[in-house]
Amino acid sequence: MLQKIIRTLLKYIPRPVLIRFSLLINRVVALFYIGNKVECPVCNHSFIKFLPYGYTKATSRKNALCPRCLSLERHRLMYLYLNEKTDFFTKDLKVLHIAPEQCFYKRFRALKNLDYTTGDLESPIADVHFDVQAIPFPEASYDVVICNHVLEHVDDDAKAMSEIYRILKPGGFAILQVPQDTDAEKTYEDPTITDPAEREKYFLQKDHVRLYGLDYAERLSSVGFKVTADTFANNYTEERAKRFGLPMKEVFYFNKK
Repeated sequence: MLQKIIRTLLKYIPRPVLIRFSLLINRVVALFYIGNKVECPVCNHSFIKFLPYGYTKATSRKNALCPRCLSLERHRLMYLYLNEKTDFFTKDLKVLHIAPEQCFYKRFRALKNLDYTTGDLESPIADVHFDVQAIPFPEASYDVVICNHVLEHVDDDAKAMSEIYRILKPGGFAILQVPQDTDAEKTYEDPTITDPAEREKYFLQKDHVRLYGLDYAERLSSVGFKVTADTFANNYTEERAKRFGLPMKEVFYFNKK
């Protein structure tokens, strides 16, 4: 029942409205999930389980969404990666966070080492509004760009990747995670598929225009990035990974200029 309710909310309530009110609602919901079977490394709270999440019945999954900070599996993986394999939390860095996730943006903004800016086409928590295919910042402006689960929405993803590469400083890095079929060698895209139901069928969501395959690293490399593909979740024991609710099949892409 809860899975169906969440799917309905995601499907019919506009994203800006969800962003404004979901954190407040979840603070109340979290009270009913207090326990110690799972743990969110983003907000450092423990629960009896994570909430279900997914836009469709096919993509809905149990034990995915943190009841308190709204982190998903991919967010927890990214947070752990940044903490363990980068100097994101310690070095003075200028950061652009495109399509900022609710579980991150207040935490990142509070970090004294970061000069932190958020951007998005329409999000109410964005400092600057723009199209990722035409980013309004000079070349070599940022040490870090974070832009997760955006490129699958963009008509010209190569242009968006090039723009992100352009605004990075030499030696800077970008985190650009996307939905990916790790069983497919090639990315599937077909611009003639415009019907929302068909896009949902082939690309997992009605507003996606492609589903990336294992050639994603090649697409990133083609615009200049030095790409490291890391099955980072496998660094954890099965028990620890399950406690954090990590996506074991997800490939983490670290993209350096």
